[in-house]
Amino acid sequence: MAEASLPRRRTWLTILPVAAFALLAVLFYRGLSGNPSEVPSVLLNKPVPAFSLPPVAGLGLPGLSSDDLKKGEVTLVNVWASWCPPCREEHPLLMELAARGDLNVVGINYKDDPENARRFLVTLGIPFTAVGSDPKGRAAVDWGVYGVPENFLVDGTGTIRMKWIGPLTREALTNQIIPKVEEIRRAGGS
Repeated sequence: MAEASLPRRRTWLTILPVAAFALLAVLFYRGLSGNPSEVPSVLLNKPVPAFSLPPVAGLGLPGLSSDDLKKGEVTLVNVWASWCPPCREEHPLLMELAARGDLNVVGINYKDDPENARRFLVTLGIPFTAVGSDPKGRAAVDWGVYGVPENFLVDGTGTIRMKWIGPLTREALTNQIIPKVEEIRRAGGS
């Protein structure tokens, strides 16, 4: 009887690692195959974190604080840096959004040299009504930023309604960002 159970035990010892590997492979695939720009944020549908950032020196725009995001208008908060190639890539789309007139566009300049930030905006255009300087990245951490660029849609009460990780794209604007702005406006979020 003991001899009959030995082959059965060997079979299980062979199948168990293969099954465990297959299960892990499926879990990793599901986790890695999604859209990285759609990583959920614990701040979604919650008030913006309290912060107050000074302006970027030499730019001539005001700094940015959490109180600025509670003034009754839909706002796109763009976290960016001059040293970030994807930030340069998305910049024309920020200029387009700012030109729409139905959306306030502000920036948080992340771990950047003020002169480089100023030169970046003067060269490419200034889509922002305000830019806060976050040289140590503390405010960005409070916002749950993984890396730059990241964008947040905030309603007129200062509640975060959407987070977009990575550079904005034409497709993202058309299919997600602009429809969300319109949804917030219809819901009375200004």
